[in-house]
Amino acid sequence: MSFHLDLKAAAALLHMQENELRHFAQREEVASIKRGDEFLFERKLLCEWAQRRVMSLNEKKLSGEHRLEINERRKSNGKDFHVADLLPIEGIDIDLTAKARGGVLRDMTDLADSTGLLYDPELLFAELTAREEVASTAIGGGAAFLHAKYHDPYMVQESFIALGRSRKPIFFGAQDGSATDLFFLICCSNYSLHLHVLSRLCLLAHGTNLFNEMRLAQSPEEMHEILKTTEDKFLNGIL
Repeated sequence: MSFHLDLKAAAALLHMQENELRHFAQREEVASIKRGDEFLFERKLLCEWAQRRVMSLNEKKLSGEHRLEINERRKSNGKDFHVADLLPIEGIDIDLTAKARGGVLRDMTDLADSTGLLYDPELLFAELTAREEVASTAIGGGAAFLHAKYHDPYMVQESFIALGRSRKPIFFGAQDGSATDLFFLICCSNYSLHLHVLSRLCLLAHGTNLFNEMRLAQSPEEMHEILKTTEDKFLNGIL
């Protein structure tokens, strides 16, 4: 049975203004069902659309939305989160040996499983594969932000990310034609957090030297410290 959300619930899930989401629905940019004057959204299709939307936003638009999200989190929780806090050392591999997309997805699934936080590795692998078949999560600049096509909060014990660096860059489908050697895998139990992590990583890709520094890291610990330091500097600059 499909799970549908009304406009208010859908906008709250995405931390988006109701009018903005209504406009997307009216322009048929997001899948919806119209009943009278109301729009209904199938949750899994809405979430899949929101992921693609975040990755397509320009830096200015993404930064503005991200700042609002940070302020909302601080009002409700008293603090924001750091992506680096979601990255366990055991979830970092600086020497992936895969030479093609399928191998990377398998290696990253195994890496995620090694954290002990993943319930169903085969389901994650299938969802990662399905997502890449729709459109590559490679963003250019040598990085990809892997995630499941359809968000499943019960796939993981708690939210985390994994990070892999391949020995040699491989073709992963980036629109600019560049090869990819840095692979971030986002596994969040909470969907709002999932979108926030994705947008934070996109902003770090746009506005910092994170990727180039990560290519020089000699250990998982150094890779983690680079992410933490870069993120701290970035947040101090936008807040």
